[in-house]
Amino acid sequence: MEQMLEKQYDFVVVGGGLGGICAAIAAARGGIRTALVHNRPVLGGNASSEMRMHICGADHHMSRPDARETGILEEILLENKRRNPEMIYPIFDAVLWEKVHYQEKLELYLNTQMTDVVCDGEKITAICAEQLTTEKKFYIKANMFLDGTGDGVLGAKAGAEYRIGREAKRQYNEELAPEEGDHCTMGNSLMFSARDMGHPVPFVKPFWANTYTEEQLKFRDHSDVTSGYWWIELGGGEKRTIEDAELLRDELLKAVYGVWDHIKNGGSHGAGCMELEWVGFLPGKRESRRLIGDYVLTEHDCLGEQNFPDTVAYGGWPMDIHTVEGFLNEEDDPTVWNKVNGIYPIPYRCLYSSNIKNLFLGGRAISCTHVAFSSTRVMATCAVAGQAAGVAAAIALKKGCTPSGVLEFIDELQQELLKQDCYLPGVRNTDPKDLARTMKVSASDQTEGCPPENVVNGTARSEGGASNCWRASIEGKPVITLTAEQPMLVKQIRLTLDSNLSREITPSINRAVLKRQEMNPPSELIRNYTVEFFLNGNSVKRLSRESMGQRLQIIGLEDEIRCDSVSIRAESTYGSPLACIFEIRLYAGEECGK
Repeated sequence: MEQMLEKQYDFVVVGGGLGGICAAIAAARGGIRTALVHNRPVLGGNASSEMRMHICGADHHMSRPDARETGILEEILLENKRRNPEMIYPIFDAVLWEKVHYQEKLELYLNTQMTDVVCDGEKITAICAEQLTTEKKFYIKANMFLDGTGDGVLGAKAGAEYRIGREAKRQYNEELAPEEGDHCTMGNSLMFSARDMGHPVPFVKPFWANTYTEEQLKFRDHSDVTSGYWWIELGGGEKRTIEDAELLRDELLKAVYGVWDHIKNGGSHGAGCMELEWVGFLPGKRESRRLIGDYVLTEHDCLGEQNFPDTVAYGGWPMDIHTVEGFLNEEDDPTVWNKVNGIYPIPYRCLYSSNIKNLFLGGRAISCTHVAFSSTRVMATCAVAGQAAGVAAAIALKKGCTPSGVLEFIDELQQELLKQDCYLPGVRNTDPKDLARTMKVSASDQTEGCPPENVVNGTARSEGGASNCWRASIEGKPVITLTAEQPMLVKQIRLTLDSNLSREITPSINRAVLKRQEMNPPSELIRNYTVEFFLNGNSVKRLSRESMGQRLQIIGLEDEIRCDSVSIRAESTYGSPLACIFEIRLYAGEECGK
């Protein structure tokens, strides 16, 4: 038998979609040795160059103000916006790879397929994996694991409880559920993109492609001929999204080329000069297994009917329930958009297995019903839930407890997530280690409704009509100052700037989605600023900084500075006439964290 290379970590994440990426980075930044095992050559899952789906979330394509997800996802997307303004997908692949590959305490295994799971009773002890490019086989041990595979493969192999299909209406009293439960799931989609060549381009239909008429496509909008259609969807009924994945890929190729033939050769669609630029060969999968945690999120929770003491993430995408059999169902709308009431909280109890004691749940396989899943499955929601699980893993390792045991430290988990610029509905910054919370705040200038005191009010984004920020005209290079009653030692400053959480910043192949974005970093962001420390009215240190297009600014100092006031002067923005800061935090040396 070929010998396996044995590896040991604190935490292993299997699956490198956005949920897995954010979980792995968060855990590593929390100080624990982490591995991310991914079976594809690029990271990002449905958001990668292999599938090219835009990253949807609670803002529902800018229809809900101030709802965009922040945290590690925001950090990644803002970096991509700065470095990749044309939104080229292979460049986004590199941004994701860089974030993971160069993260301290995080080791990345690409092209590595998990082949088996080793358990000791109700705990996972190791996974077996094979790296296809190097022909190496690994035996990877860890204290805790996270299933970010999308299909719940790790959990299923470990014996975790899971479900496939739709629950009956009576099981959770869900109005949107069918009368009787079944195995039906939403299907897989294959995307394409096209470009205008500036001259007529013919299209020769492959002999194997399908043929479609305008009547067959009457419920499926195909007026935008530049990008793929999510409604080219198959599977989830007679054909299963896992077991029949290869067959579904073949049938989806026939459908994509058939739809393109209809656009080019089946009537007037304004596509005479258009040419297929890219067609995916890896379908994006919506639904398969859903792993079960200590709480199952339901339709009622998505409607905001319950608050949770263990809120660690949020959703807000509509309950977007696709028709059974997808594209095969020509006489039905491809989806029904069931609105949710604003954003809704997601409890921590949805993020770990109910019966495998050291397994976290991530990505689209978190604990929820089919109806709730139709909202939580989108990638931005997966990302913030993944970050919550990663931070929880770091806490569990340090406390010596299981994932469920972190419930005893839920306040610590929530406060750490807020510190990392994650938004939690109903939870405010009460961090006793944040020196700024007790300081007096003043400013040289302000706009109406945006006083300087807002930067310490505990909420780092606009919410419910409240600005929760300090704003002032950038023309005068305004200054905001925090003053303490007694001298203090400061080792780190955290600023939360304005990156306009009402506007999309996602990569996309859809021209309409890209057109409504700014090409460069959000104009509302402060670009250059200075930080100055004072003691008894005298300046003791002055720093000049560039935000590098990031919302969260973490300024670490080599040595603690003794001071009694700190000032931040906004020097310039990326285009806005107003400077804006949502939150200022100050920490002493031992309280800085990662």
